[in-house]
Amino acid sequence: MTDEKRNTLIYSVIGFILMIAFFFPFFIVLINSAKDSFTITQDPLSLPTDMGQLFENIKIIVQHDGIKYFSSFFNSLLITTLSLITIGISSAMAAWVLVRTKSKLSYIIFLFFLSGMVIPFQVVMLPLVSLLEILREITTIPFKDTYWGVILAYIGFGAPLSVFLFHGFIKSIPTDIEEAAIIDGCSKSQVFFRVVLPILKPIFVTMLVLNGMWIWNDYLLPSLVIGIGGDVQTLPLAVANLAGTYVKQWDLILTSVLMAALPVIILFLFAQKHIIKGMTSGAIK
Repeated sequence: MTDEKRNTLIYSVIGFILMIAFFFPFFIVLINSAKDSFTITQDPLSLPTDMGQLFENIKIIVQHDGIKYFSSFFNSLLITTLSLITIGISSAMAAWVLVRTKSKLSYIIFLFFLSGMVIPFQVVMLPLVSLLEILREITTIPFKDTYWGVILAYIGFGAPLSVFLFHGFIKSIPTDIEEAAIIDGCSKSQVFFRVVLPILKPIFVTMLVLNGMWIWNDYLLPSLVIGIGGDVQTLPLAVANLAGTYVKQWDLILTSVLMAALPVIILFLFAQKHIIKGMTSGAIK
């Protein structure tokens, strides 16, 4: 066996082991969603014998007062959609201006955005809650315990990575295209929305999927801004409501986790080719 074939075999084995390790938690959730709670606690690694139990668990989840699945799903969808649209448009515009403006100030502002990528979320948890309270006192708008508070926070935390991705991609776009559009009579805003934004489609989809998976599955930020057990609940908070302190209905908990994760998994499967294309395009420019 040549060295090249030996290295390929070693990499394949390591890749297979990593795939098993990453897929194992999802496999546990998937097989135990089709069991009752007693069977899960007695034999969590066995395959389900009655797939009808999965639909029974789903029916209970949909009708359960503790999780309020449809309203929680709508809240998660609303927060994720508005956050992604705002992050995408504003970050693309900011990156375009920063790239096309050659000055020290634009470079400093770009570094300011990058600094947001290295600050751990745990450092800004308490200042974030205090800031939302201060904003409420100044503007009389209740940012705490509302959609707008958590959306505003997501925009702030999602912008640094998005600006970084757009910044690297826009540098590869020839300025001749934009100059030709201006000669044809386009204004600055028309150049961005009609010329630049369509070219950004690969990296835009990448940004949507990366931020979308994070926002949809996030538990910590909504628990700080919205709180657990309130009128406004996202799907991760609703699952947390279902997991009581003393009573664990594992069949319902795991089924609700599967139902909460399924939309973002489908999104990832449909958009994965755009993610790879966008990331590689930004890397080689």
